[in-house]
Amino acid sequence: MTTVIAFILMFGLLVFVHEWGHLIFAKRAGMLAREFAIGFGPKIFAFTRNETLYTIRLLPIGGYVRVAGEDPEIIELKAGHHIGLEFNESGKVNRIIVNNKSKHPHARVIEVERADLDHRLIIEGYEIDEDEKLYFEVDPKAMFVLDEKATQIAPYDRQFASKSVPQRAMQLFAGPLMNFVLAVILFMILGFIQGVPADEALIGEVQQDSPAEEAGLQNGDRVSAVNGEPVDTWEEFTTIVREYPEEEVSLTVQRDGQTEELNVTPRLLQEGDMEIGQVGVARAFEDSFAKKLTFGFTQTYEWGTLILTNLSMLVTGQFSLDMLSGPVGIYDATDQVVQTGFTNFMMWTAILSVNLGIVNLLPLPALDGGRLLFVGLEGLRGKPIDPQKEGIVHFIGFALLMLLMLVVTWNDIQRLFL
Repeated sequence: MTTVIAFILMFGLLVFVHEWGHLIFAKRAGMLAREFAIGFGPKIFAFTRNETLYTIRLLPIGGYVRVAGEDPEIIELKAGHHIGLEFNESGKVNRIIVNNKSKHPHARVIEVERADLDHRLIIEGYEIDEDEKLYFEVDPKAMFVLDEKATQIAPYDRQFASKSVPQRAMQLFAGPLMNFVLAVILFMILGFIQGVPADEALIGEVQQDSPAEEAGLQNGDRVSAVNGEPVDTWEEFTTIVREYPEEEVSLTVQRDGQTEELNVTPRLLQEGDMEIGQVGVARAFEDSFAKKLTFGFTQTYEWGTLILTNLSMLVTGQFSLDMLSGPVGIYDATDQVVQTGFTNFMMWTAILSVNLGIVNLLPLPALDGGRLLFVGLEGLRGKPIDPQKEGIVHFIGFALLMLLMLVVTWNDIQRLFL
């Protein structure tokens, strides 16, 4: 149950922050944000506030912000349609009743001759069995009622396509940007909670009954050489030790101003398909206020670089598709992380936030990066790409992403039962 709650909170936070970035910059640009959703599929919770429908949906595989104009507008009135009109105090149309007009006895029923709900915001038509043409001004926030479901109209100046290239690009980039900001904040909080990992090979804790304890290593020891090879950083120290499972290595350590020579035999540890050595020591942490302030930025950069390296290996075939994880794999990994403590769970959340930001910036259809690519092409060409063609590309891309998600999830499930 603890893992379930932790996973829901983590997933909700990552998706909320990402989509909140899209939402805020959409509203700042004057776009009509129709829906803010966490999850996909059937709604399990919903409420409306400030023109936007907020929903939590059943399937925890992402989220979205639906902005007017990103998809073809469903609101269309054609000549010959019989519709009902309701008016506000200023005399403008504020509700357009498409069907079930008998349920709206106060609506004025007309036959449409022409309607422009994008630019001029007018409806022209005739009352039934009358010859006089009537002109009605439409309120910019009028509701279009179909099957008793009300949808706010979106004049062109509230639609995604009406905004400048920089505004649209910023709205698309804001989601990944907020994930990077979240990662920086979480890493910074970790720095203030536990300190900042020391750059040098400084031992902070020796595990009981470990090879390190048997060899005589102590808290505060600084390893300066392994097998006579000088080491300056913790990464260099651990990299060398990992290469010698069940083989004795000599360590040169600095302790209280003295140099000590110790021998240790790393125990064998299975990591995937690899056998590595581990001596059972933890890295020391520094209590530096300046480093704590910058820790969020340095860790976000380092993890971002590592994730980009792995993605490039995937493209070049050096990284197997079987090594990818979907929601099931992430849940299983979260279960293992939660058991190691809250700080590790916080770090895991920050790493996933960096990963989510980077993956969404990939120039693939249906992702933020793919849509940014189309906006960039429009900026270079000086004119937009045909919305229908772009829509087809994103639809195909989304279908392929869902197929990849199914394959990865199936692999995750198989690994759980192996």
